[in-house]
Amino acid sequence: MSESGSELQVPTLATMATIKEGSESTVSGNIEKTILTRVQVDGGPQAWATLVGGFLVTMSTFGYTYSFGVYQDIYTISQLASETRISWIGSTQLFLIFFVGLPAGKMLDLGYYRHTMIAGTIIYVFSMFMVSLAHHDQYYQIFLSQAIGMGIGAGMLYVPAMAIQAHYWQKRRALAMGVAVLGISTGGIFFPIMLNELFKGSAGFVWGVRASAFLCLGLLSISVVLMKPNSDILTSEKPKPDIKSIITDVPYMTMNIGAGLVEIGLFFPIFYLQLFTALKGLDPNFAFYTLVIMNAATFPGRIIPNFFADRIGPFNACIPVGAMCAALILAMLHIESVGSVVVFAILYGFFSGAWLSLASPCVATLAKHPSELGVRFGISFAMSGIGALIGNPVDGTLLGNTFPWWRAIVFSAVTVLGGNVLILYTRHFIAKNKGTQFV
Repeated sequence: MSESGSELQVPTLATMATIKEGSESTVSGNIEKTILTRVQVDGGPQAWATLVGGFLVTMSTFGYTYSFGVYQDIYTISQLASETRISWIGSTQLFLIFFVGLPAGKMLDLGYYRHTMIAGTIIYVFSMFMVSLAHHDQYYQIFLSQAIGMGIGAGMLYVPAMAIQAHYWQKRRALAMGVAVLGISTGGIFFPIMLNELFKGSAGFVWGVRASAFLCLGLLSISVVLMKPNSDILTSEKPKPDIKSIITDVPYMTMNIGAGLVEIGLFFPIFYLQLFTALKGLDPNFAFYTLVIMNAATFPGRIIPNFFADRIGPFNACIPVGAMCAALILAMLHIESVGSVVVFAILYGFFSGAWLSLASPCVATLAKHPSELGVRFGISFAMSGIGALIGNPVDGTLLGNTFPWWRAIVFSAVTVLGGNVLILYTRHFIAKNKGTQFV
């Protein structure tokens, strides 16, 4: 394909009627190839601008959530609440990032993308400023501003920013989405270091939070200017998304349940590796940088598997990656030294980052028409959010005050493995339906 991209044709209503009479695999394949008109795909200025904008959104939202460990230390020291109650702040925020994607994705399909992004930016940044004003002896103030406010704002931004990538990328879709979610890795490295230095320096907590809020405001403002939906998809003759048909799509819903199970256990090392390392008696300063090492390893993890996913299929790449995540979590049972922690952080960062970036191309593959991408992404992320919501508090309960790590480790590994089995079933069904193993 040349750098100028390619042009595809929109089906007429007569063509759509003819397609409807065919098999489900023919419908899915033909519509995928005939949805865009006079618009560049897999290249072109707007496609690249949208990709850069998606990177900035994921960095400012999902990437920022990786700094919650820094906040958790501050809240614990100030005795805001118990460890379990504090963990609910982070898990609720993560849940809402996914769950709010359901209405936000629908707004994208209805043509209100820009409105949703502007509203989400305002809510997200305003809530960050409210975190800086909240009193640390008032749990409800922190919970409302950081868990609810920032979670809702980020949810209005994250899912549409990911779904819109499918408007401009077809053959290179998995790789493009992998590049977009590199923002998570960037934010996951940058914001924890930034906040840790500011909180401990002369800026303190209040102005440290405000500095990050101003930075996010600038990045999100740029992303709003850069990104816009493909108007040909929104204005062309297209079938109206059938919610009933979507939620009764067995492979799609099986994929969603599997992804929810995976995310119950997937975030355990991300949230607890720093504490795990410290309680093993290793250097506390090294413990902080375990997250930096892990997030740095997600860079190649979000690019290399996605590169191959465009050639062998996203499900074929996602399933072995999920199995490796489960195996690595179990390997935590035998981590005792600095060297083993470093090796684990690198490997888990690579494979967990790969899984999170491959999930979106898998969902996009299951869409029958681009006009329903927003809804499908919204439902998928909402169901995944349930897993993200309950995983961290369950881990905290299993660890209790004595930290028997094997309980949380086994629980997390089993849920990741169980979810991967369901995704494997989805892959088998799709391969049989499409008549190819490259899915």
